Amino acid sequence: MAGPTTADGERDPGSGPPGPPGEPGRFAALASRLTGRLPRSRTRTLVLSAAALAVLVGGGIWTLYGSPWLRVGKVNVSGTGVLGPDEVREAAGIRLGTPLISVDTDRIADRLADELPRIDEIDVVRSWPRGIRLEVTERKPVLIVEKGGKFIEVDEEAVRFATVARAPAGVPVLELTPRRTPGPQRFATGELTRAAVEVMSAVPARVARQTRTLKVRSYDSITLELAGGRTVDWGSVEKGEAKGVTLTALMKAAPKARHFDVSVPTAPASAAS
Repeated sequence: MAGPTTADGERDPGSGPPGPPGEPGRFAALASRLTGRLPRSRTRTLVLSAAALAVLVGGGIWTLYGSPWLRVGKVNVSGTGVLGPDEVREAAGIRLGTPLISVDTDRIADRLADELPRIDEIDVVRSWPRGIRLEVTERKPVLIVEKGGKFIEVDEEAVRFATVARAPAGVPVLELTPRRTPGPQRFATGELTRAAVEVMSAVPARVARQTRTLKVRSYDSITLELAGGRTVDWGSVEKGEAKGVTLTALMKAAPKARHFDVSVPTAPASAAS
């Protein structure tokens, strides 16, 4: 059945259901029908609102990417100790004058971690309107390994992260002297290093400050050499917390002892020599 017609006898395009999807002019006809039903003042308001929105969006994009007031003007570095701020800035490679919004903070963080292994954590933060902050957390050595007259620093995760010419004060030297057996070595150097780090985390703080050397012959044979020539037979890494408590009590009970054995924490021993 044909739809309504105009006064000229032609079908009224504004009446009846719209044609099938894809019909040419469908959306144009629909828009024309809708705006045609709006008051002229309302139509003008919609047009002006759309134009204003376009101007705002365009202006916002220009402000973020083109404005000279939102470009990198300074790079601040915090949290460094051994590293220098200029060293961190150079490794970050942030160009002054770059639009602040386009700085890839994740990429900069990855670059710093790759180029400066001493960095444990790094936060790259935009500081509007013209700054970038590099918040650095450096690795701290808990042990050092002497090699060729220099010292390799080892952190609490057993990561060897830096080689320095002078040993940092108060950090024990790790001596790895694995027992040689006819068969294959049970533990590799990396595993023994992790065992040493685990022991240092369990040693009481007062004893750790006195520790000069940590000797590791095997996973089950770890010895601490303290200031003044005293020694502690720690044994394996197992039951570290119990050994720490036992060692503290043993040192109080025998303050003049030179040797302490906590390899079996339930049966500790001390000796004068």
